[in-house]
Amino acid sequence: MPSKPAFTSFGTHIAPPVTGRCYCGKTSISATSLPIVTTYCHCTSCRRLTGAPVAAFSAFAVGQLDISPAPHHADPVTAGVDRWFCASCGTAMAATYDYLANHVYVPIGVLDQADDFAPTQHSHASAAISWLHINDDLPRAENSGRDALNASHSD
Repeated sequence: MPSKPAFTSFGTHIAPPVTGRCYCGKTSISATSLPIVTTYCHCTSCRRLTGAPVAAFSAFAVGQLDISPAPHHADPVTAGVDRWFCASCGTAMAATYDYLANHVYVPIGVLDQADDFAPTQHSHASAAISWLHINDDLPRAENSGRDALNASHSD
């Protein structure tokens, strides 16, 4: 299995359980499985990426996600983090993190079934914006939450 996903078009439509698209509709996502985990992220990088006070991402196993046409791979801003965007409208489509091996994270807002994948934890809770109060009983990792996220992959 490659360490970095190679996003290509299959050429034929596979009926996946999870679908999505970018803002302009030119780039689509399909997954052959349900997400492994969905998490909130409060870190500054994800807030800047999404333009929102908190981000949410669903993780898929490498090899179970297709983005078509192949999205634009952005120049790395953070070491160990790779991000892909729609080449037409710039929507964030996917990201991989060296410390979360074999996961591809997709912003939940691009998924057609976003309502079905509620987050199960908060990552980087110590970086949350002070006026944002999400009142839930989900676990809150002060940093990346990598232990819990990697454990979800081995279940």
